[in-house]
This record gives sequence, C-alpha cells and structure tokens, in this order.
Amino acid sequence: MKKIILILSVSVFLSSCKSSKKNNEEDVIEIAMNSANSVLEEAEMYSDIARNLNQLSSDELMGRQIGTEGIEKAAQYLEAELTSIGVKPYFDTFRDVFEVKGVVASNIVGVIEGSDSKLKDEYVILGAHYDHIGSATAVDGDQIANGANDNASGCTAVLAMARSFAKANLKRSVLIVFFSAEESGLLGSIHLANKLKGRNLNLYAMYNFEMLGVPMKDKDYLVYHTGIATSNMAEKINEYAGKKLIGQLPEEMKYQLFRRSDNYSFYLEFKVPSHTVSTFDFQNYEYYHHVKDEFGFLDAGHIANVAEELRTPLVKVINSKPGEIHSNDK
Repeated sequence: MKKIILILSVSVFLSSCKSSKKNNEEDVIEIAMNSANSVLEEAEMYSDIARNLNQLSSDELMGRQIGTEGIEKAAQYLEAELTSIGVKPYFDTFRDVFEVKGVVASNIVGVIEGSDSKLKDEYVILGAHYDHIGSATAVDGDQIANGANDNASGCTAVLAMARSFAKANLKRSVLIVFFSAEESGLLGSIHLANKLKGRNLNLYAMYNFEMLGVPMKDKDYLVYHTGIATSNMAEKINEYAGKKLIGQLPEEMKYQLFRRSDNYSFYLEFKVPSHTVSTFDFQNYEYYHHVKDEFGFLDAGHIANVAEELRTPLVKVINSKPGEIHSNDK
C-alpha cells in the first residue's frame, strides 16, 4: 500500500510539472499539493481502517456478545474514537441504554451538527452494528467468533465516514450510530428508532453498513443496497458519483436482506429511505458466524475504497435539496 502511494505521489507531481507550459508556477504547485493531500488522506483512511478493524475483531473482545466484558470494551473503544475525531454525544452521553432479557446493552450514538439554519433540523443516520455472537463451533481449539466481517468491517467504514464528515460542511445533521443486539433480532435499532420517533426526530434517510470486508465477484458495481427499489437513493448516489457504484444483488431479494439488518427498524418507524450497503454476495466469504471470521481474511484496502467512493456521494445526499432523496412507497 505504501509503495503504491509513493509512486502515485511522484507520478502526480511529474504530470503536473509537464503541464507547466500551460499553467503558471502557482497553479502547478496547487495542483501537486491538492493531489498529494488527496493521497495522504487516502493513506490515513486506510491506516485508520486497518487499525480499527484489527482492534474491533481482536480476541480481546471475545466476540462482542451483549452483556459481556468484550462488548463493553468495544463500546469504550468506539466512544474514544468518536471523541478523538470531534463527534459529540447525541444524548447526555454516547450511551443509549436498553435491556435484552435482563441483560443491559448500549447503542453508541454521536452527532455531527448541520450548518444550514433550516436543514440542520433534519437528520441522516449512518450506522453499523458492533455486537456479534461471542462464540461458535471450535476449530483447532478456537471458539471465539471474532466478527471481523460481521460487523467490525461496517463499523470501521462508519468511523471513516465520521472522521471525514466531522470536517465537512454538512447542511443536515448526522447521527453516527453503532447498534447493539442486532444479532438478537435487531433489538438495538428497534429500541433507538422507537425512541427517536417518540422525540419527533425529523429523519431524512438512514444508511447502514454491513459486511464490507471483501470485494464481490464478477459484478459491474462496487456495492449493493438492500431494498434498493424502496427509494431513489441508489439511483441518486450513482448519479452523484458519475458511475455505477451501487447495484442490485439477486440474492438480496431471495434472502429478504432488507428486513435482516438495522435499516429495517427505521424504515418501519419513519418510512424514509433506509438501506444497508454491503459487499457480502454469498460467494466471496465462507466464514459467516464462524470462528474464522477474523482480521486476516479481510481486505482493509477494499473497505477503504468503499468508504472513499461513497464519501462524496453521501455528502451530496446529506446536502441535497428537500425531497431530492425520497421513498418510492405510495
């Protein structure tokens, strides 16, 4: 990764120098600096994603099952990361506490306040679940189901978005949410969606990140949306990107994936565009709920690429005109 970055930096600079006959010296320097800054930002994103992915899927967290010391460590880690990048708690603290059969669980909820005097009262949620199943059938004495792809990968992408968006000029406000108890039946997102509905939150859209750890095979798009036909969001993101980033995975309908992740809780409560974005295509990763779902089998560069490709289109979603992103439900 580092070698590629260095080569790209040099090639950008040389390319800029060749154009100096047509541009004055200040233009050449500005072009070179902007290109270098872009490369450095990408390198920083990759580094953060690899670090966060490694930590959130480590044996130390013991598979992040609700009610355990491991998931509490994960929650504290996420809170520290949000604090370090300037994301504030949405409630009095980052914790949105609820119970699952007598077990205390916590969603982690931060906010990036919008800058537009009117649109900042509308919200976009970017979320991913951070819990997992704890343990699974032992392989070579290992029982820890680390949950690297499911869903440390989604959490790292959300953290990357949060880091970028905390510095951006966003018109709407953004909630950064890490859900707990997804593996127990979407209970964390059900709780939060109901709570926010009760507070009359004006929700514009919800975007959920799930299982992004490896690229799809033989597809002409980078990621897919669940429930793609329920809104125009995929269409608009592709338009904003100027290319086909998002497609429709045939298996998504077969397995009813729209109903199987935390986006669905917000769709039911708010009836706004609510989707999960993923690259798990049922062929590219064999370790679902398996002890081999570990850091070493994932592609941090792919996750960084997904985050980088979606970053600008999502800013345009957040800053779009009222009603530009809409549900297709009648």
